[in-house]
Amino acid sequence: MTGKTETEKRMDVNQFIEYLKRERKSSDNTCDAYRRDVQDFQRFMESRGTEDLAGASNADVAAYLLELKNRGKSKATVNRKLSSIRTYYKFLQKKGEVSRNPAEDIKSPRIERKQLDYLTVEEVERLLSAPDDSVKGVRDRAMLEVLYATGIRVTEIIELKLKDANLRMGFITCSGAHGRARIVPMGTMARKALDNYILHSRNILMKDRDDNDPEGPLFVNYTGEAFSRQGFWKGLKQYGEKSGLAGRITPHILRTSFAVHMVQNGADLKSLQELLGHEDIMATQVYLSVTKNRIKDVYDKTHPRA
Repeated sequence: MTGKTETEKRMDVNQFIEYLKRERKSSDNTCDAYRRDVQDFQRFMESRGTEDLAGASNADVAAYLLELKNRGKSKATVNRKLSSIRTYYKFLQKKGEVSRNPAEDIKSPRIERKQLDYLTVEEVERLLSAPDDSVKGVRDRAMLEVLYATGIRVTEIIELKLKDANLRMGFITCSGAHGRARIVPMGTMARKALDNYILHSRNILMKDRDDNDPEGPLFVNYTGEAFSRQGFWKGLKQYGEKSGLAGRITPHILRTSFAVHMVQNGADLKSLQELLGHEDIMATQVYLSVTKNRIKDVYDKTHPRA
């Protein structure tokens, strides 16, 4: 059987990406990762003399995972690529191009759970105090305050529109994963910082654009356009260095710190799941490990026979 042309292969992947956007409401970053993973598997299969992915077997997928391990890829990367391949073949099954999924019965490598890295309340205070009172600083402080107050993802905060912020009632409306909207409350400090940004900074950054357009991006850069993930990460690293937290800062550090501090102060798991926008409560249960460690420390320090 003649293999598919390069054009047909690109069309297959493009259709897969459209399927992810339409059916799963996947973000652009997620779709880019899926595209890279599928194309990497395509190149591997071509190196084994198979032009058409429809002809892949369980042995091919297992060999690809071994190849990734030999390349020095982490277990997390191998798991992600395996998940991408599984999803791609499910898509091909829906199209009727394959009868079985060669990645379905392949077991994912077990990943040792890393200890949660989060900031203490004092460290969060230092980070949130790092931005100055310039136009840029007022914007950045508002972003950091909102992230810590709500626990939303970086991708979610940069997608917020002006209409999504209800300062009077004290909440934001977040689209979240798969298009499921959720309402997340904000505390007083975040509301003040956001109000200050909208009144005194955003209008300057918007330049000649309509700063009252409810559909306009909430957080904007110097050209008045939506803030990018890369732009946010660059600024966050700078504030991490300024506050003495270099090496501790990750894009999700405030989300993790939010969740940990909520649990430490008695938040129930179900409420935290809703606030974080987790589909599966198993994803939320990881934060219980902090509480367990804390209880063990208290026991060791206080029990007379510990």
